[in-house]
Amino acid sequence: MKFDETARAALSEVLRWRRDVRHFRPDPLDEAVLDRLRAAMERAPSVGNSRPWRVLRVEDKALRAAVKASFQRCNAEAAAGYRGEKAQAYAQLKLQGMDQAPVQLAVFTETDPEAGAGLGRRTMPETLRQSTAMAIHTLWLAARAENVGMGMVSIIDPEEVAQILSAPANWAFEGWICLGHTEFDDDTPLLARVGWQEDAETVWKTV
Repeated sequence: MKFDETARAALSEVLRWRRDVRHFRPDPLDEAVLDRLRAAMERAPSVGNSRPWRVLRVEDKALRAAVKASFQRCNAEAAAGYRGEKAQAYAQLKLQGMDQAPVQLAVFTETDPEAGAGLGRRTMPETLRQSTAMAIHTLWLAARAENVGMGMVSIIDPEEVAQILSAPANWAFEGWICLGHTEFDDDTPLLARVGWQEDAETVWKTV
């Protein structure tokens, strides 16, 4: 299969418009869309073809509330680490969409899967978690191509979330995913738009 300029341009647009969304509409997503997103995630690369990512779709309101409480506590601790203008700026940031997003996923990595028979991870076991990160990114691009917004909440205690969701001991929490239709579209990163941080430059050198 060879791709043409039209395909490259489309991919470039999806990459440009892939944003960490925090402003969602509460209306539900079509289950057919979610099926396609799950199928796209399954096409992500993984070490030894192990597919170590484990995804829980969290619908229970009590579980969502408990994870939201973890965010609030961790966010307050993070805010306490800033001073002066940076502290004021941090307090104004919207760092989660958990109140509105209709679909919320907890993504884990199984740290010792039988699948793959250990291929490719003897010297770099972290490739399992890297595989999950690539699966999350694949989901992110696929969601954008479906005109669905996605955001990942990382300001939560991973051990606490695993306990709340009764995850197996060999599952490592990677991120809380929010999915839904967006309140507005913007190709500018939120942190850049509010003056917190422009995208840092990629370091790419020839040695």
